[in-house]
Amino acid sequence: MDDQEKTNFTYEDKSLEIDLEIKKRRGKWFLDSLAWFDFEDVEQIIRAHIHKKWHQWDQRRSLKPWINKIITNQMKNILRNNYSNFVRPCLNCPFNQSCATKDGGEASLCGFTKSGLQDSSCPLYAKWERTKKSAYGIKMALTLENHSNEVQAMEDTNFSIVDAQGKLNFFMEKELSEKQFLVYKLLFIDNKDEEEVAVEMGYKTSEKGRKAGYKQIKNLKKIFKQKAQEILDKEDVIPDTDVLAWS
Repeated sequence: MDDQEKTNFTYEDKSLEIDLEIKKRRGKWFLDSLAWFDFEDVEQIIRAHIHKKWHQWDQRRSLKPWINKIITNQMKNILRNNYSNFVRPCLNCPFNQSCATKDGGEASLCGFTKSGLQDSSCPLYAKWERTKKSAYGIKMALTLENHSNEVQAMEDTNFSIVDAQGKLNFFMEKELSEKQFLVYKLLFIDNKDEEEVAVEMGYKTSEKGRKAGYKQIKNLKKIFKQKAQEILDKEDVIPDTDVLAWS
């Protein structure tokens, strides 16, 4: 039986074809500033996702369009989760005057503020600085090669993120209804995107141009944020934490 007649291919049967399609996208990946995250990591994430979704491929149809749709969506998701959700709003602002600077920098020029710099006198920048700047600093961690003295002089404030997340999940399960916690688990423990969660929960929408489940998930995320903040205020989940940033 040749390939045209066979309709029960396994992931392993097509692994070389999958790898080739992923490697073709190397030139589309531009987030190389993360010292701990490169395109090899991206490849592994995409391969794992294709393997997970393998049963959804209609093998009567061509493989390449299906693979490339997944690759495109995963690259967007990875960029969003590791960069886009945390960057300064200045990068898409019409007053941004730092086009010549690759990453914007802390002293980038602005046509809106009195100082002429991108700073907290702009309400959008102030909100980003208050809610997302610290997360952006973590996401954009760079090499320590030229900063060893500063790092050695830093106070050790390490704590286990895994343990803290586990504690938060434990208390969230107590505070939420069974259905609410299922959505929370799908979003923040299983790390599924909102469309996948909407499909799994059977959410729909009557609004044109809106993704299925948009309103339901938006409202649930507000509840999750409120409950999580209440837990952080009264439980010893994260030492000395009074702010929770949800993107």
